[in-house]
Amino acid sequence: MKQLRNIWQNFDFWLFSAVLILSILGIALIRSSIAGNLELVDHPQRQTTFLAISLVVLFVVAAVDYKYWMTLIQPMYLVTMVFLLFVFTAEARFGSVRWLEVGQILIQPAELAKIVIILTLANFFAKRDNRILKFSTILRSAVLVGGLLIWIFLQPNLSTTIVLLVIWAAFLWITGIRVRYILIAIGLVLFVLVIGAITGFSFLEDYQKLRITNFLFPDPNARYGETYNVDQALITIGTGGLFGQGYNQSTQVQLRFLKVRHTDFIFSVLAAEFGFVGTVLVLLLLVVVIVRCFRIAQNATDTFGALIAYGFGVLIFFQSIVNIGVNMNVLPVTGLTLPFVSYGGSSLLSLMLGIGLVESVAMRSEKRTE
Repeated sequence: MKQLRNIWQNFDFWLFSAVLILSILGIALIRSSIAGNLELVDHPQRQTTFLAISLVVLFVVAAVDYKYWMTLIQPMYLVTMVFLLFVFTAEARFGSVRWLEVGQILIQPAELAKIVIILTLANFFAKRDNRILKFSTILRSAVLVGGLLIWIFLQPNLSTTIVLLVIWAAFLWITGIRVRYILIAIGLVLFVLVIGAITGFSFLEDYQKLRITNFLFPDPNARYGETYNVDQALITIGTGGLFGQGYNQSTQVQLRFLKVRHTDFIFSVLAAEFGFVGTVLVLLLLVVVIVRCFRIAQNATDTFGALIAYGFGVLIFFQSIVNIGVNMNVLPVTGLTLPFVSYGGSSLLSLMLGIGLVESVAMRSEKRTE
């Protein structure tokens, strides 16, 4: 009992508090963003339920020694692959098949894939400390990522595909990839982009091509159509000013000019209602989450734990940057949500599971993270 109490003394309350505040703020913004839409009226309650379940998952996962997950990685990998294959039997939504419908609940297996890939790569590289610089090791890690990535790409889900590639690239960087391999990787990416440009990106769906072309070559005369959402997001952000129009008071949101406002463009809702000051505070909370993950990684007692914490820090950083970039029209529309804030039960649950793993690493570190 004393040993268990000592372990919980290392629980990172800074990390947990930042995550909890972001999640509660997310529910408040979702409630405001539905703007009387009867089809979405149950979303705040559903998100609250998912948050309660996610918090239980966080504490349960934190209580379990993260090293035990090594024995579960292979079964989790196979189960995730089966789920991703089952997705192709589901009904297409918004031009792609990404969700499994279980009663009234939609489950997105691609969110689970992010967790599984982080655990898989952490375990893979942790066991190969003396061989991490070999090219064969890089290829084997690519096969592990590709085993799940290919089914996500075929949904099609380009945004999550990119997330998994970024996580893989981050692991390679952290574990000491040689510079020449980085140059080779950059060369391959450029080659794919050139081939894609020549072929008109034939491997992408039509709506994905439109997102890229509208971002690179926007029509200045188009008031409606493919650029409408991004245009309205920019207008919504601009209405916030320094302190915002007030909770539930944004005309852009309440009159529903802003679309997809409870998921992809919830950052715009935040900016409109709480202004520049509010967005800065939320960004600081996200920075706290990312920095605490990296700090825990530095103090981890083994490579496996360190890579888990680094992996989730990279995941939250990348998704945050991309979502905010899309809202501000500096990146093409991707469909990535703002971590802990946007609506989505699968996303929230997977992120909380990840935070639970990071907390498990922190609780079993020799040096307490201050």
